[in-house]
Parts: sequence; structure tokens; C-alpha cells
Amino acid sequence: MSIFTPTEITDNYMKASVGKAASPAWRLFVLAVAAGLFIGLGGVTSSTAAHALDNAGMVRLVSGLIFPVGLMMVILMGTELFTGNALMITAALDGRITWERLFRNWAIVFAGNLVGAVLLAACMAFFGQLNIGGGDLAVYTAKVAAAKNGLPWMNAFVLGIFCNLMVCIAVYQANTAQDTAGRILGIFFPIMGFVLAGFEHCVADMYYVPAGIFAYMNPAYTGMIDAAGINVALLNFGDFIFANLIPVTLGNIVGGVAVGLVMYACHGTKRDSRK
Repeated sequence: MSIFTPTEITDNYMKASVGKAASPAWRLFVLAVAAGLFIGLGGVTSSTAAHALDNAGMVRLVSGLIFPVGLMMVILMGTELFTGNALMITAALDGRITWERLFRNWAIVFAGNLVGAVLLAACMAFFGQLNIGGGDLAVYTAKVAAAKNGLPWMNAFVLGIFCNLMVCIAVYQANTAQDTAGRILGIFFPIMGFVLAGFEHCVADMYYVPAGIFAYMNPAYTGMIDAAGINVALLNFGDFIFANLIPVTLGNIVGGVAVGLVMYACHGTKRDSRK
């Protein structure tokens, strides 16, 4: 099976970035909402599978085996994911897109990812999906959200860096293949790895943390969450934004841009040097 080389992948991604940068705002936003939903569904399915497990290693293993379905849907359906779009830095460096267009894409896609993931979180919390296990899934969801909001700022930032290193490597590996099976394999292992390692992904957290907050807001689960000894003071949107979303997003940008810089420096072909 033939595959694209790193140089071909870098050039192909820069070409694709031109289209991403020129895309109408409404189209970017709709595709970004879809991507936020898809990544969130990776969180829904992995949490559902892992919530009743007691061993922390098994929780991470099971979650890691299932969560990659989210990025598979994002890549194969051609949607717009903020973390992956950090690689558009290559096209800006090559002069194929302007920096203004790069930041426009990032802003619109980030907003769309947030809308899609938070809407999914509300649907799961208020329309019964968290009833699984007699509400145990709701307790687990709140526990995950409190833990994410309780991370020290620098921890969240650094964990975000390493997360998007692996996500952007997954995007690159997916683009080595010219068939669906190869693309899925390219995605699977790096994404499984970041989940196993406990790294932080801003779009995934756009689902995980609001889902836990909404679970606690739902009277059907409030008493169970209180009884579980979870630090419910952390289940609020202020901590979500300032203690989780901001540092994780900044870390994700650093990690993704680092991958783009390395690939462009080592495998990029300057536009003006091509015949």
C-alpha cells in the first residue's frame, strides 16, 4: 500500500489550509460544531464504558481504546477541529495564507467546537444518558469534571502541550494513508496514548467539564454527587474557563504549533522553490 511521505503530507496540508482559510464563516462554524459534537461523543462513549471500573489504569485503558472514535469521525467527515488546525501554521509560514486568515479560522472553529461540545453535554445531562448505572455515570462525570477544574494552572498548560503534540501527530499519520483503514490506524494509537497518559485536550474538556457541571445542576443527580464526596465547589463555569479551558487551550496551541514548525522546517518545500 503506497503512502504519502512526510514532505508530501506537509505540502498537502498546506494546500488544504488554503481552503480552510478561505472558507465562509458560516461553513467553518457548522463544521466546527460538528467536530465539537464528534469529539464529545468520544467522551460520552468512553466515559460510559469506563465509569463502573475501579482500577485507575483500567479506566484509562478502556477510555483510551474508545475515545479515538471522536477524531476518526472528525477526520473522515471533513469537519473542523481547533486543535488539529494548529497545523495551519505551516501554510502561514509558507505565505499561502495570511496570519489574519489563520487567526480567523482558529477563532471561528474554537467557538463552533465549544457550541457543539457544550450542547452535547447538556443533552447527555438533562435527557437521561447519565442515568446509566442508576446514576453512577452522572457521578463519574461530575468526578471527572471536578478533577479537571482542580488541576493547577501550569499542570493543565503542560498537559495540554503534550496532548496536542499527539493529536497533531495523529493528524499527520492519518494523512499518510490513501484509504480509510490506514487513516483510522494512523489516528488510533496517538489518541489512545494521550488518553492513557492523562493529557488535556481543550475540545474534549468542552464536553467533559460542562457535562459534570450540568450533571450537578440536574436534581436527579445532585444528591448522589454530594454523597460521593466530590469537591462540588469546583463544578462551576468560572473554574472551567479560567482553571481549565484557558491553560489547556494555550498548551494545545503550543503543542500543535510545535509539530507544525518541526514538520515545516524539516519537510516543508518553499512555495517559491517549486517548479
